[in-house]
Amino acid sequence: MCGVLGLICPTEADADAARDAVAAALRCQRHRGPDETDTWAEAEVVYGFNRLGFIDLEHSHQPLVWGPPEAPTRYTLNFNGEIYNYLELRAELTGKFGAKFNTDGDGEAVVAAYHHFGAESVKRLRGMFAFMIWDAQEKVVFGARDPFGIKPLFYSCGPGGVAFSSEKKSLLELSGTLGVPEELDRTALQHYLVLQYVPEPESLHTGIRRVESGTSFRVVPGGQVEFTRYFHPQFIAKPVDGEAEAEALYERIADVLRDSVSKHMISDPDVTVGAFLSGGIDSTATAALAKECNPNLIAFTTGFERDGYSEVDVAAESAAAIGVKHVIRTVSADEMMEALPLIVWYLDDPVADPALVPLWFIAREARKHVKAVLSGEGADELFGGYTIYNEPISLAAFEKVPGSVRKVMGKVSTKIPEGVRGKDLLRRGALTLEQRYYGNARNFRDEQLRAVLKTYSEEVGFVDVTAPWYDVSRGWDPVARMQHVDLYTWLRGDILVKADKVTMANSLELRVPFLDAEVFQVAASIPLDQKLAGDTTKYALRKALTKIIPAHVLNRRKLGFPVPIRPWLRHEMYDWARGIIADSKTEELLDKNAVLALLEEHRESRMDRSRQIWALLVFMLWHGIFVEHRIKPEIPEPVYPVKL
Repeated sequence: MCGVLGLICPTEADADAARDAVAAALRCQRHRGPDETDTWAEAEVVYGFNRLGFIDLEHSHQPLVWGPPEAPTRYTLNFNGEIYNYLELRAELTGKFGAKFNTDGDGEAVVAAYHHFGAESVKRLRGMFAFMIWDAQEKVVFGARDPFGIKPLFYSCGPGGVAFSSEKKSLLELSGTLGVPEELDRTALQHYLVLQYVPEPESLHTGIRRVESGTSFRVVPGGQVEFTRYFHPQFIAKPVDGEAEAEALYERIADVLRDSVSKHMISDPDVTVGAFLSGGIDSTATAALAKECNPNLIAFTTGFERDGYSEVDVAAESAAAIGVKHVIRTVSADEMMEALPLIVWYLDDPVADPALVPLWFIAREARKHVKAVLSGEGADELFGGYTIYNEPISLAAFEKVPGSVRKVMGKVSTKIPEGVRGKDLLRRGALTLEQRYYGNARNFRDEQLRAVLKTYSEEVGFVDVTAPWYDVSRGWDPVARMQHVDLYTWLRGDILVKADKVTMANSLELRVPFLDAEVFQVAASIPLDQKLAGDTTKYALRKALTKIIPAHVLNRRKLGFPVPIRPWLRHEMYDWARGIIADSKTEELLDKNAVLALLEEHRESRMDRSRQIWALLVFMLWHGIFVEHRIKPEIPEPVYPVKL
């Protein structure tokens, strides 16, 4: 596990001159790998890496050089991630091709697979990854990012070459070397305020993009980057007929989850893996299955000392039921306000999800005990867990209404005052699925955003982000289409960004067993009636976990929005929020009077504007750090675990 940085220069002379710049840029991502840091250069390529070691700590150093017997130094790998099927892959490569390995780590399996299988090798990797392989013989860099986008990879292209990095900050440090201007992307800003995250492949800087999830690439020195999508997920349901077939499905789900968790526990004997534990079924199942692999498992929970906004009690009951040591970290409003600028620095681009703040605190606590944690991300997208997935069922009657009548209904909804019951149902019922659903997030609507964002453009909309994925899913049932859109929007834009950035900020690796190729194959075949049954979401998953997790968790509803920013922005955080707005130098982009009006409206309890206000505050902090350079968080040195 590393923070990777790679620069492909037009000429060898450019690479020689750039090595010091790469070394300096590594400083921005030292938290991703405090165990080792170094640079390497050959021909037109410069690598930088920060390593957080898990497997073969003594020998699997980076960059890793490998090649066949006739050219033993042909390939050089810069690799961030974990390959959970690397032992099987090494055995296959040895048996079929007589491949030789010099280490016991997973990195050599990646580069040897590329040598023997070419670009198709990425389809054989079971894990999370972002890597670059320099082929000295062919003079080409090949790289890829994992199917779901668990590990990040940014890139930037300019006259000085092409650079790839785990951290956007490192590419900003290299902007002078690359010859890329640091300009704010106003389209990406509009998308952020609507979606609450910056969608791939965008970033908030025009000169920096992201390699998309499930995509590989190749680039030659002096050339352009060529991308290829290798992962094409499909939710194709297989009907379940009768009780026997249903029970067989539940058994397959339990088996594949147990196998995935077991593989995600892999590490050297002296590296401890723990688990995050909330009050939900996903993290509880992960922790319970992890306990089967490690009887001494430690589970970590975060929460708030406020009624209705904490799952600590339920998590504690779950920890006792499955028999794991339990560490709890509660977070106050003062702590959230103090930590947020630092967290925004770690994020690279703003993410308006308040849950990432308590996650940062529990990750920091967990790193005192372990080096990696398992978590339940991805279960809702794969198994149908979001309550919004019930919407096509609740709106089914509208589908029978002629399109012309639905348009009239939509116009009528605009005349109904804000907050009146039924307004939103009428508005959404008048729209098609493609028009109304843009992922598991709802923030500013067009008429609201127009009042706040001075650079608002009618030409920019969420359809720009979702249309390609809806095109792919034509003919699927509506819930499957929503799940598919979520894989490419909310999951990789919010959930996985905060999971990676906030844990790696604390030099803690987060592993997500639900987001596994084998788990996805089973989940993608589940029919609609096994995802949603009445008011029950993730029905098949719940049935599969009956013998694995405690009964008090099994049918418990989601708490929903567990961070208490709604009441805090009316009281504890009100003055702090006004201060951020007043100090921000964003007048060219935002109408600050309109922003203040939202805050006042929220304070007076007329409407809940907390998520809109939070999105604006996070952007203002981001702008103060990365554009104005007015806010300078004090970056702590990476934390290390204590001896247990």
